[in-house]
Amino acid sequence: MDQRVGRTVRVEGVVQGVGFRPFVHALATELGLAGRVGNDVHGVFIEIEGPHSSVDGFLAALARDAPPLAAVERVTATAVEPSGRNGFTIASSQPGGPRQTLVSADSATCADCLRELSDPADRRFGYPFINCTNCGPRFTIVRDVPYDRALTTMAAFRLCPACAAEYHDPTNRRFHAQPVCCPDCGPRLRLTGTDGREEPGDPIAKAATVLHSGQILAVKGLGGYHLAVLASHDTAAATLRRRKHREDKPFAVMVSDMDESRKLCAVDDVAAGLLTGRRRPIVLLPRQDSAPVAAAVAPGNRELGLMLPYTPLHHLLLHATGAPIVLTSGNTSDEPIAYLDEDAVRRLAGIADAFLTHDRKIHVRTDDSVVRPLFGRASPVRRSRGYVPEPVPLHRPAPRPVLGCGAELKNTFCLARGRHAFVSHHIGDLENYETLRAFTTGIEHFRRLFEIDPVLVAHDLHPEYLSTKHAVLLAEQTEGVELVGVQHHHAHIASCLADNGEPGPVLGVALDGLGYGTDGTIWGGEILLADLASFQRLGHLEPVPLPGGTAAIRQPWRMAAAYLAAAFGDALPPALDVLRRNESQWPGVLSLARGAVNSPLTSSAGRLFDAVSALLGLRDTINYEGQAAIELEQLADPAERGGYHATVSGSSPLRIAGADLVRAAAEDLLRGVPPAVIAARFHNGVVDAVVRACVHLRQATGIGTVALSGGVFQNVLLLTRTVEQLQRNEFRVLTHARVPANDGGISLGQVAVAAAIDR
Repeated sequence: MDQRVGRTVRVEGVVQGVGFRPFVHALATELGLAGRVGNDVHGVFIEIEGPHSSVDGFLAALARDAPPLAAVERVTATAVEPSGRNGFTIASSQPGGPRQTLVSADSATCADCLRELSDPADRRFGYPFINCTNCGPRFTIVRDVPYDRALTTMAAFRLCPACAAEYHDPTNRRFHAQPVCCPDCGPRLRLTGTDGREEPGDPIAKAATVLHSGQILAVKGLGGYHLAVLASHDTAAATLRRRKHREDKPFAVMVSDMDESRKLCAVDDVAAGLLTGRRRPIVLLPRQDSAPVAAAVAPGNRELGLMLPYTPLHHLLLHATGAPIVLTSGNTSDEPIAYLDEDAVRRLAGIADAFLTHDRKIHVRTDDSVVRPLFGRASPVRRSRGYVPEPVPLHRPAPRPVLGCGAELKNTFCLARGRHAFVSHHIGDLENYETLRAFTTGIEHFRRLFEIDPVLVAHDLHPEYLSTKHAVLLAEQTEGVELVGVQHHHAHIASCLADNGEPGPVLGVALDGLGYGTDGTIWGGEILLADLASFQRLGHLEPVPLPGGTAAIRQPWRMAAAYLAAAFGDALPPALDVLRRNESQWPGVLSLARGAVNSPLTSSAGRLFDAVSALLGLRDTINYEGQAAIELEQLADPAERGGYHATVSGSSPLRIAGADLVRAAAEDLLRGVPPAVIAARFHNGVVDAVVRACVHLRQATGIGTVALSGGVFQNVLLLTRTVEQLQRNEFRVLTHARVPANDGGISLGQVAVAAAIDR
């Protein structure tokens, strides 16, 4: 007969709000064990006793058989004397002590809930807020921990007797599901006009009518409001673009199921897994030539951003509409997404014709995540809903709590304690009051949620970034806080290292738009010898002037002028169209470039791509960040394998002559070579120059691992060919899989650097 033993067990990870306590209760009951389970600020605590073999089986199953939304990081069991108790219970949550528990991300509606949603005999038939322990809102409704209903925005909805019975029944799928509700006790959906008056009748059916009439519908989602139109309706899509002041940037499209997704895009197995998984990001996919989508949805783009419904409301709306819909963020260009009801009506009344809304409050504004299938996995472009606030593990624990304030554009922040780095949801560009407020309130929410009071505050070196100014202010206002300045491109490479759980050293290739350099110039085409604590600049693009400063970012033709002057000097071919289109301003811009006023030198790879885009007649001015480079990638002929040659010279550091690539592209253009071929040869030339520089630096340093980061590496053609050529030259290559290569990953890199320096 088995000896009776007792254990106290601690389970850490994402174990609250995911059905872990009901799972433990069912497991213990099945094995005939006694004890209790509960939530506290550390995660889940368990007291268990019974036959030795049964207790061992119980412990083995905790991580192996955990619920689908759980992420068990550690199970710690301590032997204790059995007390002889009978039965197994779920204890009340214990709120005291420092918080170390993790909070689950919001999750797409599960298959069980979808079956009930469509079953006329079920009491939640057609109810747009159906959920259970395996799905539904989490992060966006949590006000504090432990994760209990009273500390979520569902606290306002008192459970009816039927829901209360499910909530307290250990055998029920909704046992301790905090957002549980039904039509009798939960949130209520309504359709209103822009004046706030509620429309009579079925809100879903009325909303579908709004869409089919070519109007714009505002829809309240998990993390904020979206704007929707029929994806095939030319006038509606064009009207949405005009009212939203979003001239060219593509809209995302929501489809009802995988069959519909394949009508619009080429979907492989990796993409299918991303589309149907619990995180439900927008997935960027190759567009079918015959895709029935309005021209204004993604003008001039070979890709579409697709997503499947991730809330019951989406499923009901797509079913009633019977067609794909555009679902884009509820804001005007450059503003954060609206998430508070009154603010949404105020800000979106000039865009939307009707509002499909409800009375469950959103606590945290959270945009949709965006990913791309690459190298057999997800390559993140924007990490937000469905991923946040689940932590990124650090290779080695941070000795003291750290805050990384991130960059100015595509901002995220990151708070770290021990091995957990909590990268925030997408904040956006810190260019207006609303976004800056979202940044500061977001930091406070994360600090409270995870009880992290940072001692180290890491920031970008650029003194004018609002994120840097916030770091300085925090240090001034908080005793004992130490500032750590982290160079922008070192942060990019450190982000890639942390993403891959690597300490370095590596040859880090950081290609992006711009970043403040240690020499006072603007960097952006860098090859660094880097580990987490330090870096050396071993190579970079040959600097050229940035004529007019930020004006050159908005007007890529200025970069064409600077690069053509570097390539040809005074012998500029007069037949180039870019010169003719900007003839009246050309001499003034060249004069500006030759002077020292408002024309800082830059080694930016992003500006090199801009120059070639303008040269080929794609973009003299842009409407959103990175547009010229994106359109250059879209133009490039993937079948073209020829490439231009850029001189790589010098030794400390190496210099890559970007002007050589521009000269070759201009000469091909004058010879009548098709622009698509020129664009491809330029891409291949950049790849060749980077690889040759890395080969040279491997000989000098002995380092055979390359990390690729920076926003320019969101360019799939450039990234895949760079990886291909580096691997062909026997390099080991690190790319991003957890956080974006763009500035959305900077905060993680800052934290990784600050923690490494602190060690």
